Amino acid sequence: MVRHHHERMDGTGYPAGLRGEQIPLGARIIAIADAIDAMLWERPYAKAKTVEEVKAELIRVAGTQLDPNLVGIVVSSELFNTYNREFRH
Repeated sequence: MVRHHHERMDGTGYPAGLRGEQIPLGARIIAIADAIDAMLWERPYAKAKTVEEVKAELIRVAGTQLDPNLVGIVVSSELFNTYNREFRH
């Protein structure tokens, strides 16, 4: 699964250029978690985004980079509210 978490729904990812349902479900889940982590925390090349900015970016790349069904589940869950309460304050 980890091997394929850089695959993209549109087939332009790596290492194998898998697309859509060809990408293992676990890899699609890891890809979303990785994207969320990368956006929420400060990086040498980018400032941390707000929770609302992360949601907007996930929605923007749903269907091209990330699984749109899984993105829908994640952005509509309590995940982000819990994150704000428990980790950002």
